[in-house]
Amino acid sequence: MKRIYGCALAVAMLLLLSACGQKVEDTILKDSITTPEDGEAVAIYKKQCISCHAADLNGRVGPELKKVGSRLTDEQLGSIIREGAQGMPSYENRLEDKEIDAIVQWLVKMK
Repeated sequence: MKRIYGCALAVAMLLLLSACGQKVEDTILKDSITTPEDGEAVAIYKKQCISCHAADLNGRVGPELKKVGSRLTDEQLGSIIREGAQGMPSYENRLEDKEIDAIVQWLVKMK
């Protein structure tokens, strides 16, 4: 019986934690959408970038991106995404140019 309660508690905690993460993602990422292109960029971010840069853009394995537009130009961001840098893989063969450009333009707004 204790084992069942323990499993139920673990599942409940997992659901609670995943719900909390979703709320942060929804708030920060949705608030950053001001154009249809931003919406496309956020969708790409969720699929390709979120695992390293986090739902709240604070970074995990990769650096935080909240104010990346204050630090890097669109050319620099495009180069990093296309070619990779400091542990980040290249996305040149994973994303189309228009997808990279959408991500770059969205990130440039992060100031």
